[in-house]
Amino acid sequence: MTDSKNPETIVLHAGWRADASTGSVAVPIHQTTSYQFRDTEHAANLFALAEMGNIYTRIMNPTNDVLEQRIAAMEGGAAALAVGSGQAASAFAIQNLARAGDNVVSSTDLYGGTWNLFANTMKDQGLEVRFVDPADPEAFRNATDDRTRAYYAETLPNPKLQVFPIKEVADIGREMGIPLIMDNTACPILCRPFEHGAAVIVYSTTKYIGGHGNSIGGVLVDGGNFPWADFPERQPALNTPDPSYHGAVWTVATEPLGPVAYIIKARTTLLRDLGAPMAPMNAFLFLQGLETLPLRMRAHCENAQAVADWLGQQSGIASVIHPSNQNGEMRRRADAYLSGGYGGLVGFELAGGKDAGRKFIDSLELFYHVANIGDARSLAIHPGSTTHSQLTPEEQIMTGVTDGYVRLSIGIEHIDDIIADLSQALAKAG
Repeated sequence: MTDSKNPETIVLHAGWRADASTGSVAVPIHQTTSYQFRDTEHAANLFALAEMGNIYTRIMNPTNDVLEQRIAAMEGGAAALAVGSGQAASAFAIQNLARAGDNVVSSTDLYGGTWNLFANTMKDQGLEVRFVDPADPEAFRNATDDRTRAYYAETLPNPKLQVFPIKEVADIGREMGIPLIMDNTACPILCRPFEHGAAVIVYSTTKYIGGHGNSIGGVLVDGGNFPWADFPERQPALNTPDPSYHGAVWTVATEPLGPVAYIIKARTTLLRDLGAPMAPMNAFLFLQGLETLPLRMRAHCENAQAVADWLGQQSGIASVIHPSNQNGEMRRRADAYLSGGYGGLVGFELAGGKDAGRKFIDSLELFYHVANIGDARSLAIHPGSTTHSQLTPEEQIMTGVTDGYVRLSIGIEHIDDIIADLSQALAKAG
C-alpha cells in the first residue's frame, strides 16, 4: 500500500494487497463463525486482549477487517468497527459512552429513524437525548450538564440538508471533554469531519458507500484524536474499571494498541454482548462499492446540482432545498465543510401539499420509490407519510419535513433522463 492521502487511491488499496497463500487480489469472503486457536495459551491471550486475533465472527472477521481498515484510512481515523446497520452504528456510538442516567445533546436535524431511536428507545433504556437547534452552536453548551457524555449530529442532515457547524460544536465540546459524533452518511468523500474536530464518525454503509442497494450495514470510525484519559469524570465508561471485562480500564488496557480505546471497547463489549455484526458477505459487497465511491460521488453531486437548478425554474414548486440555494451562515457552512459538491440529495416543496406530493411520487417512472438514499439509481420518497411518519407534526417540522416535501436521491443516470422523468411527474401532480 502506498502512503497516499488521496481517497481515490485509498479506497482501492488500503488494508489489503493480496492473499498470502493464494495470491488472490480480491478480498476473500470469510464465511465462518469461528477460528481455530493454536493452543490453549493462544486462546487465553486473545480473550484477555494480550494478543490480537480472531475469536468469533460476532466480534471480528477478516473480510470485515479489510473494510474497517479501508474506511478508517479514507477518513484519516485510527480504527473502525463494522456493524449490522446504520441504526446499530448510531446506537453503539452513544451506548459506548453513556449509561443509564447520562445524557447526550443532539442536533434536531436528523433522519427520522435516528430521531425515534434517540427520543423513544434510548429513553426507555435510561439515556436522555436532548435535542437542540444547530442554527446556534452555543445551544449545545447551554444544554450540557455534568452527565453529558457526547454531542451528536448529521453532517448533511436528511432531509433538511443544512450543513452542521462541525468545528464550532466540536470546539465547545472539547473544552469540557465531550466528543462530537458525526453521522457522515450523506456526504462521504465530500466531508472529512475529523479534520474539523469530530471525535467519532458513523456511517450507514447501506447508502453511498455500498451504492447499489444490495446490503445493510454500518460503521463506526474512531478518530484517535480525542483525549479520553484527560477527562476521567466526564468519560467514566472509558476511565473506570469495566466489570464485564475483568475490570479493564479501557484507556489503560488499550495503550499498547494506540489511541483506540473507544473502538476497542465498542468491539469487545457492545458488539460482543448485543450481537449486531456485519455479515461477511455484506462487507465484501461494501468493499466493491467503496472502490468506486469517489467517482460516484462526483456524478451524484453533478446530477443533483443540475436537478436543483432545473427545479428552481418550474412552476408549482414552492421551494427547492439544496445547499447551493442557501444563503448567509447556512451557505458558509456548506462551503466550509463540503468539498467537491453539495451532495446527491435534493428536496423540494410542492405548492399542492401532501396530495400533490403523493401524486408526484406515484407518477414517477425512472425513479424508484424506496426508503433509502445513496443508490447508483435515482430514488424518491415523501418523508411525511413514510420515513418521518412516526414523528409528531412538531417533530417533523423540526427535522425539516412538511406536508408537501419530497426528497430525491439523485443517481448517476444520464441527467436528461432524470429530468425527463421529473418533468412528466410534475405535470401529472399539477
